[in-house]
Order: sequence, then C-alpha cells, then structure tokens
Amino acid sequence: MRKSCLGVLFVFNFILIRCELRKDPDYWAELASKELEEALNVKWNEGIAKNIILFIGDGMGPNTVTATRIYKGGESHRLSYEMFPHVGLLKTYSADKMVPDSASTATALLCGAKVNHNTMGVNALVQHRDCAASLKPGVNLESLAALALKAGKSAGFVTTMRVTHATPGPLYAHSPARQWECDASVPAGSDCKDIGRQLFEDFPGRDLHVIMGGGRQSLVPNATSTADDPTSTWACSRADGRDLIQHYRNDKQNRGLKYGVVSNNLELQNLNINETDYLLGIFANSHLQYENERNKGPEGMPSLTEMVEVAIKVLSKNSNGFFLMVEGGNIDMAHHRGRAKLAVNEASTMEQAVQVALKLTDKLDTLLVVTSDHTHTMTINGYPDRGSNIFGVIGPSRADGLNYTTIAYGTGGPGSVQYSVESVENGTRIVRQNPSNVDTDSFSYEQIAAVPLEENYHGGGDVIVYAQGPYAHLFHNVHEQHYAFHVLSYAAKIGPYSTGNAAQYNVAILLTALLSLVLLYY
Repeated sequence: MRKSCLGVLFVFNFILIRCELRKDPDYWAELASKELEEALNVKWNEGIAKNIILFIGDGMGPNTVTATRIYKGGESHRLSYEMFPHVGLLKTYSADKMVPDSASTATALLCGAKVNHNTMGVNALVQHRDCAASLKPGVNLESLAALALKAGKSAGFVTTMRVTHATPGPLYAHSPARQWECDASVPAGSDCKDIGRQLFEDFPGRDLHVIMGGGRQSLVPNATSTADDPTSTWACSRADGRDLIQHYRNDKQNRGLKYGVVSNNLELQNLNINETDYLLGIFANSHLQYENERNKGPEGMPSLTEMVEVAIKVLSKNSNGFFLMVEGGNIDMAHHRGRAKLAVNEASTMEQAVQVALKLTDKLDTLLVVTSDHTHTMTINGYPDRGSNIFGVIGPSRADGLNYTTIAYGTGGPGSVQYSVESVENGTRIVRQNPSNVDTDSFSYEQIAAVPLEENYHGGGDVIVYAQGPYAHLFHNVHEQHYAFHVLSYAAKIGPYSTGNAAQYNVAILLTALLSLVLLYY
C-alpha cells in the first residue's frame, strides 16, 4: 500500500485516521528483504517456449514506466511486469538515425535487423520510398509471425492503432515507406503493393489467426465518418475500390476456414471462440480512441485488455502454441500531443492487458516480454514530495518565482509553448506561464516543452525489456534492439534456431573450423 495509518485520534465523537507514507527503518528493510528473497529464488527456465507474447508499449520509455508506477500506486509500487525476474536495456537507434521512428524499431524487434528510418520489413539496403530497391531479391525480412506460422504455430497481433500502422506492419509487410498504408498513398505507376493489400493478400498476413485494431478507411472504399468514429486526415483513404475486409471473408470461405469478423464491443463479446480459428476485428476508421474517451457500450470500441483476452483464447486452441504481438499504441499518440497524463493512463491500460496475459498463460511454457520501440522526451523534474501528484506542480523556481510542473518535455507542439513576451521599462522580456493557474491534472493538459515543433518528437534513449518464461534470462544487460527477435526465436526454436536449422548451422561452423585448420597447416 502507498500509505500506512499510524494512529487514531478521537475528537468530538469523530474518528480521524492519520495516514502517512512510511519512512521507518523497518519499512525499507521489508522492501529490500522481499526483493532479496525474490532474487535468491530466481531459476533459469531452459524449456522450449511453446507460446510467445510480445507487448510493445509504443513510446513507453523508462520515464513513462516510472510515472505509470507512481500514478497507479506510488513510488514503492511495482507494475506487474516490473516483477518479472529478468530485465535488460535495448538500444533503439536505427540503421541511419540516432533517434528512430516506430517502423524501423518495430522491424528490429519483429524481424531481427536494424533498418532505415520509415521503412518496414526490408533490410538496410532499401532507402525510404525506394520502391525499386524494395523489390530486389534478398531484401525482404521474415518476421516472428512468419516463422511461427511456418513452425505450425498460430500467430496474430492486437493494436490500438490502424492495423496497417508502423508497429504491426513489419509482421507481414515489406515496404520502403510506412506511409504507403493504402493505394492512394503509393506513387502512381509504382510496382509496390500497399501495406493493406499485403496484409490481406500475401503470406504471412493472409494466414494470421488474429488481426485486431483500427484502420477501416485504409481497407475499404468510402469509409463512413461519424461523430464517435471520424475518418482521419493523417490516414490514407482507399481509392481503388477494393474492399479488403470482404476479401478476408471470401478468402476464408474459399479455404473452408472457421472465421469471424467483428466491428464493435457487442460483436466481440458475442464471438463464439470455439467456432473461430481466424479473427478479424476492425473497430475504427483510424486509430482506436483513448481509453478514457472510448464508448464502452455495445456499439463502441473494445479496450486493449478485452482484445488481448479474446486473442489469447483464439490462439491457445493450437496445441503447437502461438505468437502474439500486442501494441499499446496510444501511449505514443498521447506523447506526440504532449499530454503526459493521457500517455501514462494508456500505459496503465496496457499494464492491465499484461495482467490478463499472465492469468491466461503459464510461465513454464510461455515467454512473455514487455518492452518499447522507442522513448519520448518526457522528463520528471525535481523535487516534488514523495506521495504528491505526479501531474502536479512544484516550486517556486528561484529563477523566475513561478511554480513548474513535475513533468515536462524536451520538444512539443504549439500547446506546449508556454511562454509570452512582456513589455518592461527597458524593452521586453520572456515570461513563463504559471501552471498553478490551470488544471495540470487534466487528460488534455499539455506540459511545457523546451523546443517548439509541430508535435512532440521521439527520444533516442534506451528502453527497458522485461521478460518471464523460457530463456527470459537471455535478457540480462544492454542489448541491441534486434537482439530481442533472436531471443524469442531461440526460445521457441523457430526460424534460424529451429532444430534442423540449428544443426545445419553447427555443421557449417564445424566445416569452417576444419577448413581453417587445413589452410593453416598447408
């Protein structure tokens, strides 16, 4: 608990309970003893991972995790994945950028190689928007989903973003431009296929057992905009007349597969899982709404937790196991708006989905990994009191006499430019707005930023990786981001680490060593 009641005071027939944060020596000893006991009981699990679940909190850097922990239970609280026995750091730079985008970092996590900014599922020989280069033999990368399917497992993904967006895209698409989500965004005369078509027409997209998220307007012609679910000018709108959702239905019917297509809460809740081996859920024209804004009624959009629960139940029907990628994408969207509480609330929502995954799986045969693709420029500033509101104000500053917010950003959009020019006797001066005059605890409040841009940009710091299950101990220090792909593949013995491939790999190493000895001898 965050607070401890230290005494009871009787005053005028009222009972006043004084609750304070514990600071006594016994409290600190208890915390340390508990962690020491956990550490001493950690044992390596070297069994084969039947199932793999990879949670990607988009934009969920270490400071976002810290703020989420404090928001949910205080400084001494521990999130569910913070109790995983194995932790490491991932370096997030891409092949050509110090500070990356989501397509390149997701490709590193899901396909095992560093690639160029704004590209997905193709190696670093392909530059952004170079269609011709992306069509050359040997540049396409295989994803964890493709490897799982080839190994006889089920595979799928759940996201709060468009299903054609940057993070899920590398699971099934090979594109030199993350922006090519539908035909209207692909340059005229290009031989490249848009990301939406790749999802529904090509392997492995067409064979994924679970696809859930948003993005209807990139999949069907003339998507209908409503007050609760508007179309987005940031997203691509299909112009070629193709209805890819109907294509999905036709494909599954022609192959005699048991499938379901759902579009709202009611349809998802009424889904007969026993009769569903393939599930498509498209719940919004663009991205799904933030958790605090979504319509929770029958016609509304499901939460990430609800989607994850159904996804695991569908995928678990395969006795060979499954691979599932889960993206908490609205963390990133909120950070781009500079709205820290909104981002942290979305990170809290993703943590609830992790809890559901823990309940529905067994750590003995399921490798569960929680990480992020990149950070944001959010900071937690000194020196607020322990137990205070993480979204509150502190101060005053000795420099200008004004209070300041505990959270701030390095970069931000117009709403984060909280300075004005004031006339003074000898000219003008720049004056910082006083945050004490506004509601900094609002979901819509935009914290101050140092550098004004059109929106908050990504950060370039390392992200944390938390792991539990078979071979989770392979996350143990500072790693390259694409190392995660290799750990997950190795744990499940798929792709390059399958039994046959591993044997061939070992033989190749032996032959190389023998050849070296022969050359050395002669």
